[in-house]
Amino acid sequence: MKTSNVSTAAGARRRAVHAIRTASLATLAGLALSGCALAPGMRMGDHPFVRELRATRAPDAAPGIARADAPAHPADDGAPAPADASPARLPVPIVQIDPQLIQRQRAEKAAATAALSALDAPAASRYRIGPGDVLQITVWDHPELAAAQPGSPQTPPRAADPVAGFVVDDRGNLTFPYAGKLKVAGLSAADAQARVTQALARVYRDPQVTLRVASYRSQQVYIDGEVHAPGAQAVNDVPMTLADALARAGGFTPAADQSDVTLVRDGVPMRIDVAKMIREHRNPADIVLRAGDLLKIAARDDNGVYVMGEVNRPLRALPKRNGRLTLGDALLQAGSINSNTADAAQMFVIRGDARGTPTVFHLDARSPVAMVLANEFELEPNDTVYVDGNGLVRFSRVLALLLPSVNTGAAAALATK
Repeated sequence: MKTSNVSTAAGARRRAVHAIRTASLATLAGLALSGCALAPGMRMGDHPFVRELRATRAPDAAPGIARADAPAHPADDGAPAPADASPARLPVPIVQIDPQLIQRQRAEKAAATAALSALDAPAASRYRIGPGDVLQITVWDHPELAAAQPGSPQTPPRAADPVAGFVVDDRGNLTFPYAGKLKVAGLSAADAQARVTQALARVYRDPQVTLRVASYRSQQVYIDGEVHAPGAQAVNDVPMTLADALARAGGFTPAADQSDVTLVRDGVPMRIDVAKMIREHRNPADIVLRAGDLLKIAARDDNGVYVMGEVNRPLRALPKRNGRLTLGDALLQAGSINSNTADAAQMFVIRGDARGTPTVFHLDARSPVAMVLANEFELEPNDTVYVDGNGLVRFSRVLALLLPSVNTGAAAALATK
């Protein structure tokens, strides 16, 4: 009799637990079917910008995607518009990655390269003497003037010795025996030689003068960043080109982004893609530098791209040494998309701008042919690549969150029986 009562009580408890679990699972299913609103993690469809765009999405667009030129329209899912959804901020442009977009990308890069033609080598110009330059002056048949030359070595010179010659002072003047103080700043070596000859003609009959620049110190180009020997490089009588400056600085380091060389001239930065110039058989020596120019070579680490979402290895993808990084390259570095959890139709690239308004690019990668576009779509520094998860993943994540609570409740109910 006791055994029968125990069996009856145990059966009742099992039925109670089963009823609780059934009710809980029914509740979970209802939550999941209502859109997995409680699913953890990021999802592109959760953003208010995307909700605003659903009503105007193109017939051929993926779910939650609208054409970039679609007008703003109230959301069709009943969700209230966010308080900060002002017309100035909506809609966020969502652009499909297609062959036309790739062609536009190439045209923009070609236009940027053409803009560098203003930096191409002009007609050769003579070096102009400036403050700090050291001039070596010889007056033939008058050795006493050579002895007056500052720094004239009486013993074999050493590497640390200053360069022998007459230094142009801060005001651009040259002081020479019997010639007095002469203004030579801004003159070429030939013009300065003629001025010294003219001044000495008042003392000597038909003086024969030779003048040359012994040390170029008034004009410099500054090189910083990922080169082996950053620092100042003197500009001499041979015009300094971009190739010369890089060679003097020891060339690029392995960490350099050869597509991101910034030339700052008169306070205006200009980006030079050296790798692209070489690919297009353009010589970097065609770009002539000027005194006061600043060259900044960026590091590849500074131009990374964030890859996140349903990929096998979320990371910060780095460009190659030539500076090129495509969407396909970034996905490859991230170990490709997760075939079990990723929604290949929902692949996004989020790109910001100086105004803080993002542009979202979308690629439907369900077909392997789409990876051809991914391999041609070039990313920019600090882009974010996001691969959305599929609906089953969101449902399973809701269950993973709620099932422990269901089991705890069932155990508590069992304990009270």
